[in-house]
Amino acid sequence: MAAPVRSSVTNATSTAGTRATMWPMRIEHLRAAVMNPLTMPGMPAHVFLCHTDDGLVLVDTGFGTADVTDPGRRIGPIRGLLRPDLDDRHTVLRQLQERGHDATDVTHVVLTHLDLDHAGGLSDFPHATVHTTADEHAAAITDPDALDKRRYRPAQFAHGPDFALHAGPGDEWRYGLTGHEVLPGIVLVPMPGHSRGHAAVAVETADGVVLHAGDAVFDGSHVADATPSGRRLTPVRAARGFEMVVGRDRSRIRANHRELRRLASLPDVLVVPAHDPRITDELVD
Repeated sequence: MAAPVRSSVTNATSTAGTRATMWPMRIEHLRAAVMNPLTMPGMPAHVFLCHTDDGLVLVDTGFGTADVTDPGRRIGPIRGLLRPDLDDRHTVLRQLQERGHDATDVTHVVLTHLDLDHAGGLSDFPHATVHTTADEHAAAITDPDALDKRRYRPAQFAHGPDFALHAGPGDEWRYGLTGHEVLPGIVLVPMPGHSRGHAAVAVETADGVVLHAGDAVFDGSHVADATPSGRRLTPVRAARGFEMVVGRDRSRIRANHRELRRLASLPDVLVVPAHDPRITDELVD
């Protein structure tokens, strides 16, 4: 029997407008999965490892060790499309262990959404509090519709994650956006479209805001003309097509692209898509 899913829901009001002692944070960029769709080989799952005063915080998890050892149950039939490298070394847990950390050092996980390549690693960090939007939790766990039932993998949540749910749009944050400051300096910015409750995650660093866009954009050229190092970004038609096929709301996806491009044009914001290898390759140590 699956373990019960523990959850608590915050009010729509958050602390997104407050400063806190945890700033600025240091981010390590991790490649937490490698997938090889026929037209997009080498597609990563990008994860932030945030070093805070209260422990390590992950933004997304990629695939976990259980996904690698039991892909039939944990990933399911879509693995034939995604063609993931089932390499234990790609998992966040193994990468943390290589850095001298333990699973219990991760105190919080903040999710852009609960798709299998973003939340599969939750079971490797059972003691962490898992932050997501209430809409995404409903889509994946408590109130899935017919499309959601085909999308999410219940086996990835069977260990009973300790969810902290953030309802509504949140408070006025900055850049004309609203969000939930789920931890000091880490803001969950609702950005549905790819899924019902998708969000971006903004992290304050010494150099400005680093925004994990999750799957709000697949092709980095939608939102920027160049990589962080200045290399020109050209459109990737396969990624753009794939994004529209797997997304829930195409009009919102397009609106998210416009919003992310506006943010990426600001001098103190870096937008990081989850699956563009051209950007991941530059940021991963």
